[in-house]
Amino acid sequence: MSKIVTFGEIMLRLMPEDGHRLLQNDRLEATFGGGEANVAVSLANFGLDAAYVTALPQNDVGQAAINAMRYFGVDTSKILRQGERMGVYFVEKGQSQRPSKVLYDRKYSAISMAARSDFDWDAIFEGATWFHFTGITPALSDALKGACLDACKAAKARGITISCDLNYRKNLWSTEAAYETMTQLVPYVDVCIANEEDAEKVLGISAKDTDVGAGKLSQEGYRDVAREISQRYGCSSVAITLRSSISANDNNWAGMLYTGGEFYDSKSYNIHLWDRVGGGDSFGAGLIYAMSENYAPQDVINFAVAASCLKQTIQGDFNRVSVAEVKNLMGGDGSGRVQR
Repeated sequence: MSKIVTFGEIMLRLMPEDGHRLLQNDRLEATFGGGEANVAVSLANFGLDAAYVTALPQNDVGQAAINAMRYFGVDTSKILRQGERMGVYFVEKGQSQRPSKVLYDRKYSAISMAARSDFDWDAIFEGATWFHFTGITPALSDALKGACLDACKAAKARGITISCDLNYRKNLWSTEAAYETMTQLVPYVDVCIANEEDAEKVLGISAKDTDVGAGKLSQEGYRDVAREISQRYGCSSVAITLRSSISANDNNWAGMLYTGGEFYDSKSYNIHLWDRVGGGDSFGAGLIYAMSENYAPQDVINFAVAASCLKQTIQGDFNRVSVAEVKNLMGGDGSGRVQR
């Protein structure tokens, strides 16, 4: 069976009640989330062997985060228990024309203070078949830039498939810093994942005839982006999510996959959003699952998009759907009728 290792930061997520602005009242829902943690949870929930690597403080909050992942069956045995604090982020869900907002409080978090030498990749990759990280992890510190490079080199030497979601975060680094670092890491990547903006912000590759702010996406433009990423960096597969925002509540959602010199397009879903945070992570997890299970390329992109469509109807970072539910949506049942 496939064993997938993911590497990154999990944070305490705090969110007010639906429709309320941050600190409008005295109640915040506390859960956990983070790009690579979300991927690990999805994969474990789909029945694969998923392990997560991070650093968390030796306190009750750090333990609660570990327990949250163990609930889904994620292997947490390689998590380092060190550092002084866990990163926190606040989410304010948007409504109609008011966009959702995310506020980070993650400086000096345990993972960002970890040393490059803290990670024993020989031990971490024992029995692994796939390694996944995102552009968020190397943005956290210079040491983690080096750790990601070490991980990629170790994985490549072992013949482990490597995937990376470019995931640009302007609050963590500049486009110049992202380009300098990620152009060193992406040549090790087999499966590159991006959204409408990441390729431009991180790799300097833009799609023609596209205006993300206006909700205008050119499918042909993103075909050119996928082809150029593959040719320039040697990625065997490139997957791109395509989101058109009608409002904070309603989005059109689709994706494309470029692999083996061919393009594969998913169907488009009109989603009435409940929580879009983690949507890209659930797409990446769906992609990894379907590829690990040797799905045909068209089914790979269909599964990834359907899985992420369903996730965005679920509150919290984690995707809590089964393979059967994803396949049901893939098969065309998107009516939302009660299942009896």
